[in-house]
Amino acid sequence: MRRNPRFLVALAGLAALAGCGPRPAAPPPAADLLPSWREGPRRQALLRFVTEVTDPSAPTFVPPAERIAVFDNDGTLWAEQPVYVQLAFALDRVRALAPQHPEWRTREPFAAVLAGDLERLAASGERGLLELVMASHAGMTTEEFAGIVSAWVDSARHPGSRRLHTEMVYQPMLELLAYLRANDFRTWIVSGGGVEFMRPWVERVYGIPPEQVIGSAIATRFEVRNGTPVLIREPAIDFVDDKEGKPIAINRILGRRPILAFGNSDGDLAMLQWTAAGAGPRFVGIVHHTDGEREWAYDRASHVGRLDRALDEASAKGWAVVDMKQDWHRIHPEPAP
Repeated sequence: MRRNPRFLVALAGLAALAGCGPRPAAPPPAADLLPSWREGPRRQALLRFVTEVTDPSAPTFVPPAERIAVFDNDGTLWAEQPVYVQLAFALDRVRALAPQHPEWRTREPFAAVLAGDLERLAASGERGLLELVMASHAGMTTEEFAGIVSAWVDSARHPGSRRLHTEMVYQPMLELLAYLRANDFRTWIVSGGGVEFMRPWVERVYGIPPEQVIGSAIATRFEVRNGTPVLIREPAIDFVDDKEGKPIAINRILGRRPILAFGNSDGDLAMLQWTAAGAGPRFVGIVHHTDGEREWAYDRASHVGRLDRALDEASAKGWAVVDMKQDWHRIHPEPAP
């Protein structure tokens, strides 16, 4: 058994009609780019990189088809503390399904979940967490699962901030995603989280369409139910998109090596290494959680989003380590009125 893992730049406006035809809109002032990023080496490095690869007269020019940027999700685009969001979803699903499974009251790890004993749950290890995911994510069609995820994401709140999880995204990263797309990059999510857990909401939240999401997957089978073809989610792991699995999946699905990659943990290291190893200009970035007041401060010793080997390699190879406390004016978007 495999181990389970766990902007704003506006687009160019309509050209003004003139006697000689359309004229391109003037680019926005530099001060308007990445407004939630503090002035400093990381912001300047990003702006410089995008300028270098998009200038047709520069030797570093990269054609739009090759401008691929990949981003981890948990801890890179949204908060992953105190537990991964998908784990919170699985726990809520177990509680919702419990009336149909009276045996869970005495069977671990379900009994620990129903008792609210997270320490006992943690003691069950990866096998216990895998059992929870299989019980809560399988046995339904892909459409049914997407509906369950959408309803949960629209209502579930972060245990600390009490904001929706989709409001716990990182405003500077939303700006970066939009800035890249305004410069003809294709932005992809490459996450250890479940691909079908992310696809129902990522376009609305990140502007990334569901077909540009790579993630872990459980087995699926084709079936005809009452004359209708459906895909059934089965209780078995198909692919784990974490660690070395990330570059493997990128190569298999995209067929191109990214020129920009962002992560936040050792689970992203292989993806960052593979991106950095390509020919031509490359940008590799790490989101370093250093702000214990506005967010969380954690790295080498954390059980969630551990950043140890990747932090060392970033230092040795000169990758951009984004210090949340120092580099970002704002962490999350302003709450909706």
